[in-house]
Amino acid sequence: MSEMKIRPFPEKKTISKHIYGHFSEHLGRCIYEGFWVGEDSEIPNTDGIRNDVVEALKQLNIPVLRWPGGCFADEYHWKDGVGPKSERARMINTHWGGVEENNHFGTHEFLRLCELLETEPYISGNLGSGTVREMQEWVEYMTNDGESPMVNWRKENGKKEPWKIKYFGVGNENWGCGGNMRPEYYADEYRRYATYVRNYNGNEIYKIACGPNVEDYKWTEVLMREASCRMHGLSLHYYTTATGVWKKKGPATGFGSNEWFSTLKNTLYMEELIQKHSKIMDKYDPEKRVGIIIDEWGTWYDVEPGTNPGFLYQQNSLRDALVAGINLNLFHKHCDRVHMANIAQIVNVLQSVLLTDGEKMVKTPTYHVFNMFKVHQDAELLDLHFESQEYRLGNEVIPQISASASQNAEGTIHLSLCNLSHKDSAELSVSIEGLTNATVHGQILTSDTLDAHNTFDAPDTLSPEIFQDASVRSGNVHVALPPASVVVLALT
Repeated sequence: MSEMKIRPFPEKKTISKHIYGHFSEHLGRCIYEGFWVGEDSEIPNTDGIRNDVVEALKQLNIPVLRWPGGCFADEYHWKDGVGPKSERARMINTHWGGVEENNHFGTHEFLRLCELLETEPYISGNLGSGTVREMQEWVEYMTNDGESPMVNWRKENGKKEPWKIKYFGVGNENWGCGGNMRPEYYADEYRRYATYVRNYNGNEIYKIACGPNVEDYKWTEVLMREASCRMHGLSLHYYTTATGVWKKKGPATGFGSNEWFSTLKNTLYMEELIQKHSKIMDKYDPEKRVGIIIDEWGTWYDVEPGTNPGFLYQQNSLRDALVAGINLNLFHKHCDRVHMANIAQIVNVLQSVLLTDGEKMVKTPTYHVFNMFKVHQDAELLDLHFESQEYRLGNEVIPQISASASQNAEGTIHLSLCNLSHKDSAELSVSIEGLTNATVHGQILTSDTLDAHNTFDAPDTLSPEIFQDASVRSGNVHVALPPASVVVLALT
C-alpha cells in the first residue's frame, strides 16, 4: 500500500481554469461538420452552429477556445472570412488535405460560437504569410469602438459593439509551418508584429509568442532573452505518440500492452519539457510573469482506415483518457508557470472530446476525463507527497500512479488519480492535513478492455460510474484503484 500525504502550500498556488482550454483548427472536419453546419442545415443549429455540440461542450465549462490554427493560422487572411458569405473568397487548405475552404466560418462565426459556449476566444494571428497591417487591422476590427474604416466595416457586417478579446497569438509554429524561421529572426518579427497588437477601449490583450517545438531549448533561450519583456505567454507544443516515431505513430485502437505502456511513458515526458523550459524562463522571468502556454497537446496516431490522411481523424480510447489525466495532473503540478493549455483538437481531429457523423455525435473517453477533472478549475493546488509503486514492462519502468489534489472555494478537496498499469491494481492510504470527519464520493472511468471506446452505434461503451472503493477510516482515506483507471474523489 502506498502512503500519500496532502497539505496546503505555504504560498497559495491556483490551478488556472485556462489549463482546461481547447483548440479548433480549420482541419478536416473540426470546423465544417464539427461546429459549423450552416443556417439551412437539417441538423438543429443556432446561427449555423450545431446545438448538440454546443450543449455537450458547455457541460465541460470550457474556459478558452483557440482558433483558427495551427498551421492554418499562418495562411489565413481574416478579411476573406467576413462580410456576406456569398461574396467571401474561396481558398485551398494547403496544409490539410488540399480541400477547398469557402470561408463561411470566419471571425463573426467563431466569436458567436464563443458566445454560445460562454468561453473566451484565443485568436492566432498570421505572422507567417500575413502583414503587420493585416494583424493590426484584425485586432482593430474586433476590439476598437472609435472612428475608423475597420470599425465601420465591422458595423456594416452586423456587429455594432466590439468584442472583448484577451488572448492573441502572434504567429504559430514559426519554426516550422509558420515560416521555417530561426529563433533570432522570429524574435525580431515578434517584437515588430506585437507592437501593433494594440489595446483599444480598455481591452487588455495577453500576447502569446510562438514558443519551442518539444525540446528546442535554444528557441526558448533566444525568445526569452530578446522578447520576454513584450510577451505575456510563450507557447509549447508536444504530441504523444505510441511509438515515438512520427512516420509510424501506431493505431488508435487494436493495440496491445506494449503500445499502452509506451504511450503513457511518452506522455510523462511532458514534465521534463515543462521543467527544462521553465528553468530557462526563470533566468529572464524569475517572478513567472510569462506563462507557458501549452496550446497544442494530446495523442497523435495513424488516421482511421479509409479516411483522408490530411484530416487527422482518429478514434479515442481508454488509453487517451489516461493520457488526458496524466497531462492535466502535470499541468496542475506546474501551474505557477503553466498558465494555459489547449488540447488538440476539440472535435473530429486528433485527441478529440467529441466526434460527429452527420446528425450523430459521441462523447469520447477524453471528454469524460475533462468533465470529471473540471472540479480543479481555479481551485487551490494542494501539496501532495507520495512515492508511487513502479509500473514495469520488460526492462522499462515508470510510476504506476499519477495524482493531483486541490481545494475549491467551498472547502471541498478533490483528488484525481490515474492508475497507469494495464494489469495491476493499487491501494493508497491518504492522510490530509486538517481532515477529521469527512465523507468521500467519486467517479471512475475504466474498462477491462484497454482500447475500449465509444462509437456512434454504441456511444456509452465507456463512461464514468460511481466509485465504490474509497472510504474514510481513522482520519485517512483508503482507496483501491483497479488497473487502467481514472478516478476523481471529492472529500467534504
